[in-house]
Amino acid sequence: MRKLFLVAAMGLSMVCSFAQQPGRGGSGRGGQNATIGHFYGKFVDSKTNKPIEGATVVLYGNRFDTVTKKMKEAVLKTVLSANNGDFSLDNLPLFGNFKMKVSSIGYKSLERSLKFDVKMPQAGASGGGMEAAAGMADVDLGNIKLEQNPDDLGNVTVSATKQLFEMGIDRKIFNVDKNLVSTGQTATEIMKSIPSLNVDIDGNVTLRNASPQIFVDGRPTTLTLDQIPADIIDKVEIITNPSAKFDASGGNAGILNIVLKKNKKTGYNGGLRVGADSRGRLNLGGDINLRQNKVNFFLSGNLNQRKSKSTGVTDRNNFLSTNSLFKQNTNSVNSGYFGFLRGGLDYLIDNRNTLSFSANYNRGKFDNNQTQTVDSFIYSSPVYSSTTSASTVSEGIFKNFGSQLSYKHNFTKNGHNISGDLNYNSSSNNNNSTLTSDTKPYSTPKYPSLIQQSLANGSNKFFTAQTDYENPLTENTKLEAGARAAIRNFKNDNNVFQYDNVNAQFVQSIPASSKYKFNDQVYAAYATYTFKVKKWNYQFGLRAESSNYTGTLLKSSGVDSSTFKVNYPLSLFPSAFITYKLTPSQDLQLNYSRRVNRPNFFQLMPFADYTTDPQNISIGNPGLKPEFTNSFEISYNNAYKKGANFLVSLYYKQTDDLITRYTYRDKNKITGDSAFFYTYLNANNSQSFGIELTNKMAITKWWDLTLNVNLNNSKINATIPGSDVSNALVSWFGKMNNSFKVAKGISVQFSGDYQAKSVLPQNNGGGNGRGGGGGGMIFGGGGAQATAQGYILPRYSFDLGIRKDWTWKNGRSGSLNLSVNDIFRTQVYKTYSESVYFTQNSERTRDQQIVRLNFSYRFGKFDVQLFKRKNTKADQGGGTDMAPVGQ
Repeated sequence: MRKLFLVAAMGLSMVCSFAQQPGRGGSGRGGQNATIGHFYGKFVDSKTNKPIEGATVVLYGNRFDTVTKKMKEAVLKTVLSANNGDFSLDNLPLFGNFKMKVSSIGYKSLERSLKFDVKMPQAGASGGGMEAAAGMADVDLGNIKLEQNPDDLGNVTVSATKQLFEMGIDRKIFNVDKNLVSTGQTATEIMKSIPSLNVDIDGNVTLRNASPQIFVDGRPTTLTLDQIPADIIDKVEIITNPSAKFDASGGNAGILNIVLKKNKKTGYNGGLRVGADSRGRLNLGGDINLRQNKVNFFLSGNLNQRKSKSTGVTDRNNFLSTNSLFKQNTNSVNSGYFGFLRGGLDYLIDNRNTLSFSANYNRGKFDNNQTQTVDSFIYSSPVYSSTTSASTVSEGIFKNFGSQLSYKHNFTKNGHNISGDLNYNSSSNNNNSTLTSDTKPYSTPKYPSLIQQSLANGSNKFFTAQTDYENPLTENTKLEAGARAAIRNFKNDNNVFQYDNVNAQFVQSIPASSKYKFNDQVYAAYATYTFKVKKWNYQFGLRAESSNYTGTLLKSSGVDSSTFKVNYPLSLFPSAFITYKLTPSQDLQLNYSRRVNRPNFFQLMPFADYTTDPQNISIGNPGLKPEFTNSFEISYNNAYKKGANFLVSLYYKQTDDLITRYTYRDKNKITGDSAFFYTYLNANNSQSFGIELTNKMAITKWWDLTLNVNLNNSKINATIPGSDVSNALVSWFGKMNNSFKVAKGISVQFSGDYQAKSVLPQNNGGGNGRGGGGGGMIFGGGGAQATAQGYILPRYSFDLGIRKDWTWKNGRSGSLNLSVNDIFRTQVYKTYSESVYFTQNSERTRDQQIVRLNFSYRFGKFDVQLFKRKNTKADQGGGTDMAPVGQ
């Protein structure tokens, strides 16, 4: 029956093909090439002759492109072999050449050229000639033998191992999913092993002496680094000098984008993780991914227990009417847990439209117990000495919810698309603490115990909406544009109570209590134009931003509410990137951008904070102006051999109206004692310049080394009431990361960092790291006082990780990881600071030499059928195509 059909079809094809214009050679249009061809066969193992199930067969041929009006190679068919190894490719054009590619997990790929050897019968030939020709359109390829690939047997993935360090057009990309020293920990520990980033013992991250903006999957977040499990992070991207595409906020810092893991392979796969540390704390985790047809679904969860110990010693000399000396010792234990749940799905509406949704929920609880002793010596006549002992017990609970809804449409032209997304992040916290303090001169109690309670709660809601448009006008030109709106609402309620020994009850301290909120709105639009002329690439951009800020001290216990508003007019932020291709492996780039750092609520709030530290009171300045930074950078990149890369960057940043703190002496309105007050002002300016070198190289086949050195000079010029201050210091820091493959399935990672003496940062960024963790300090906060004078002393540390990997049949694998941080217990944070009122030396340690053991197990079954369609946002891995409008 099939032969009769083929004979009839052949006759019709012959009539049609000669009735039209020439063009039979290839898969043409209309009836020019009958689609009745049929290839079929069977895949078997070359050694065992057993059938191979699930082999992917992709057949390529020529097809007419309606856009270019030309023939081009395209995928005609994609099929999988059956459980008996059979495959079939039918409804194929008879004329033209074909290329068949075969791939299967555990086997070497195969490629074969095919064609139908059809010869049309001569005019007047008998029916037997037509039938013979029809037989040529039904081709049996027989048993096709596939050879086993010993390097790919049983592996869950079919992709090559990602390099630790990659260079993007405008960013450095660090693949950290295989980082050994951070397994079972948080994003903070990952940052310690990444070049260019500096992390102090509290987890505060700086990039070239400034706190970068933190993004997750290219969007802003209310999460802090210590709330993100390290095991769910795929890579970290560093953008040192963002273009006009990105949010202009952030001052002289760059962008730190954390890209979370998101599996895209068709089928299902997942993993389970469990670990413990030397302090008896556990971490558990798991993930599952399912992709079938038009839907990709993913879900992951983590539970981490933490126990952090820190010690601190502070010596301070006060220069007042009567000189005095204070020696403070602090010990703190912070323990608790946090859980992280993340899920989402991508829905492929059709070949050009994709809808994506994702959400995460985070909850944690931490208890902090802190003890302090302060020995005081007042050099009066006679000398007066006393000892103050204080203990603080606090409990903190936090919750965080984040969500994103995004849509992307691809136009017919490749690279021409428009996208939009809505992002909502909400966090809340409750913190309760009790401070008990006793002062004993000459071992005799001076007063009854001072007992103070603080009951605080707050919320932070952050909403952004943005749209982006991209259009490659020609082969060498591209236009991009977008708009963004960001609205943030923050609220905090802090009630402070002091114990009344006479009436035996807690009484609220009105001056120390506060309720406040603020609303921050930023609106922006941008456009960039990119073009290429021979070896030169140019990108010029302009961004416009305006913002409104409203802060309100809410009515509380008889205290009237008060509001202050700050409106920042429209500001323009240009950027320029010029790249010259020296050779195929070398390029040189010059870039420039202008950015802004607007004062935050605490810097603007004109109300004193008497509770955090009664001897060091903070008060804002509503007259602060934004600080503007102009950044220049020249980079040379050389991929001098396979797997190696050398990058040199020279940078210069000038910041005008730098926001900094200064100290003055005044009366504490609650206690009546004299106290230090810290407020904010705009310094004249600051300059920062330096050179950064990064070299990634393969020393041997089993040893990869990445080195990073940053030499910089920072200078601050400040005019404060009563004096002019200039503070400058040349400093440097370096990092190394060694990866060793010592045996089959066994790898070792050894990393270290060194920070030379450096200037005290003026703006710590607040919120990137762990935070202060519970309880007010008796004085000085135990750390550096961020005036325009002071420095951080040198520090260094080393981390070590060892991993053993196993691979089993049916797509299963496992790994056992042993790691230890600060293996030589050398991470000690020392600072020196001074003002006209005092000099202070501080020394702190935190979480030295912690050993961790983690095991992970992975499983999955992949359907590796290829889907031929345009890229969508859902398929781009989440990070390298970061949505550009401000994230």
